[in-house]
Amino acid sequence: MTYQTRATTFQADATALRSKYDRYAWVRLMAFFGGMGLAILVFSIHWAAAAVLFVLFLAGFYRLMKWHRGILEDSEHRERLAAINLAEVEALEHRFGSFPDGARFLKTDHPNALDLDLFGPHSMFQSCCRATTAIGQERLAQYLLEPADVPLIVERQKAITELRPMLDWRQNFQAHGLETTDDPQHLDLLQAWLNDPDLVRGNRWLTLAPQLAPWYFLVCLALWVTLVPWPIFVLLLVPIFMILRKTNEQVGRIHLRTAYAEASLKAYGRLMQGIENQAFEAGLTANLRSKLTDGERAASAEVGRLSYIIRQLNMRFNFFTIFFNIMSLWDLRYVLRLEKWRAAHRDNLPGWFDALREMEALCSLACAWLNNPDWVLPVFTDEYSKGASPLGATALGHPLIHPTKRRGNDFKMDTRGHIKLITGSNMAGKSTFLRTVGLNVVLAQAGAPVCASAFSLSPMRVFTSMRTQDDLSESTSSFYAELKRLKVIIEAVKAAGSGGLPVFFLLDEILKGTNSVDRHTGSAALIRQLIRLRGGGLIATHDLELGRMEAESGGTVENLCMEVEIRDGKLFFDYTIKPGVSKSFNATLLMRQMGIEV
Repeated sequence: MTYQTRATTFQADATALRSKYDRYAWVRLMAFFGGMGLAILVFSIHWAAAAVLFVLFLAGFYRLMKWHRGILEDSEHRERLAAINLAEVEALEHRFGSFPDGARFLKTDHPNALDLDLFGPHSMFQSCCRATTAIGQERLAQYLLEPADVPLIVERQKAITELRPMLDWRQNFQAHGLETTDDPQHLDLLQAWLNDPDLVRGNRWLTLAPQLAPWYFLVCLALWVTLVPWPIFVLLLVPIFMILRKTNEQVGRIHLRTAYAEASLKAYGRLMQGIENQAFEAGLTANLRSKLTDGERAASAEVGRLSYIIRQLNMRFNFFTIFFNIMSLWDLRYVLRLEKWRAAHRDNLPGWFDALREMEALCSLACAWLNNPDWVLPVFTDEYSKGASPLGATALGHPLIHPTKRRGNDFKMDTRGHIKLITGSNMAGKSTFLRTVGLNVVLAQAGAPVCASAFSLSPMRVFTSMRTQDDLSESTSSFYAELKRLKVIIEAVKAAGSGGLPVFFLLDEILKGTNSVDRHTGSAALIRQLIRLRGGGLIATHDLELGRMEAESGGTVENLCMEVEIRDGKLFFDYTIKPGVSKSFNATLLMRQMGIEV
C-alpha cells in the first residue's frame, strides 16, 4: 500500500469517527438529563433508592464519557496518521519541510557537520528524522555527529533491518509521539531533581504531618461548629500555617524542577507502552524493550505515575490550593510521593529515556531505508587492523539529490597515505562528489544504509574544509579561517599516525583566498605533508598544475576529473568521475551567458 493510499484511508476513517463522535454527543447529553431527571423523580418517592440510583448513574455516565472520549482520540490519532503519510509522499519527492531540520544541533567547529549538510533545511537530518521527541531527535543527531564502533554499527543495522518492514507499528509509534511537546530544558531540570536531597522523606515529623493533617483539621472544624468561636478556630490552624511557611520555599524549588515535565512524561509513557507491547527479535531492539519491562511494573506505568504525581503538585498553580493545603498539607503529601518515587526509580529513569530515544533514532533510519529501497547496508572490513584503510563503492550517489537527477559513481581508494586530486570545470560536480563520499561515510558509521549499490569501508574519521567563512566577531578573514581549519586537519592526521583512527579529509579549493602563485605552492606543500603523515582524502581543485604531482608521487597521488561538454553553445554535464586531469573549460561560456562580454 502506498503512502498516498494510506493517507486517504486514514483520513476517511478519521472523518467517519468524527461523525460518530458528533452523533453520540447528543446521546450523552440526553443520558445526562434523563439520568438526573430519573434520580429526582425517585428521590421524591424514596431518598435511599435515589441515592443508590444516583451513584449507579454517575458510574455509568463516567463509562459513557470515557467511551465517547475514546472515539475522539481515535479520530485524532487517525488524522495524525494521515498527516504522517502525506508527509512521506512529500519526502519521496525530496520535499522535507514537514520534518524537523535539526538546526539546533549544528556545531560549526565539528569536523564535517557544516560542509556535509548534516543539519538545517534540506539536510540529511531533516530527510530521515521521524523522531517526535526532543530526546529522540538529539539521539539521531548524535548518530550523525559521533561515529559508532563497528560492533554497535552492526547491531544498529540488524535493528533497522527488523524495523524497516514494520510500517504500521512505526507510524502508530510516530503518531503517538506527535502529541508530545517536550523541551530539553524541562528534562534537564527533572534530571537535576533526581540528584536533589529529600525534603520530606527521612524527616519523621514532615512524613507524619500530611497523614495527620486531615484528621487534625476535622477536629478543629468540629470544635468550631460545636464549641469555639472562629478566632479560636483560626488559632488552632496556626501549626499547619507554620509548617506551610517553613517548607514553602523548598517545595517551590522542587516544584520548579518538576512542574513542566508533567506533559512530556505523560507522552513518553504512551510511547514506552508502544515499545513494551511489541515483540522484537533483533538484539538491540529486544534489549531496548527489556529495559522497559524488566521491573516489577512496566516503565510506562511508572512514568505515567510520576506524571500523575507532578500533575497533583501542579495544583500549586491554582489559587484554591491554599484550602487543600490547610485541610491536608497537599503540597507535602505529593512531595513525599515524588520522593518515594525517586528513591525507587532514580537509577531507572535515565535508562528508560535512553530506550525511548534510541528506538526513535532507529525508526528514523528504518524509514529512510524503506523510502530508498535501492540503498544498501555498508560492509565494514578488518583491514584497519592490518595498517590499511580501504574505501570502496559501486554506484555511489548523493542521498539528498532526487533519484531522477542523481548520478552514481564507482569509487575505490585507500584512506591511508593516498590522495585523489579531482579537477574539473565550474559546475562539473566536484564539490558535490566530495560531499557524496563524505556523507555516505557518515551514514555508514551511524549504522544507516547508504546511497549506493555496494559500499565497504573500515572505521575512519571524516574532516572537511569546504565552506570556511570569515568571522567578524574574531576579525578573522576567510583565508585565515581556512588556515585554522587546515591546521585542525593536520593535527588530526598527526594524531591518527600514532595509533588513532585514520583521518579521511575532503578539501575543496584549498587556499583560494590568496594569489595563484602562493596558492599553487602552498597547495603542493600541503599535499606532500599530508602524504608524509599518511593522511588520505579527496582534494577538489581548479589548479591543473597540481596534476603533475601524480607522476612524482609513486602512486600516493592520483588524478581524477569531472568533464563537461559544449554542444551547440550549451553545457552538458555527466557528473561522472574519470581518470586523468580535466581538459574542459566553461568559465568563458558561463560569463557570456550571464551577459559579460569576453
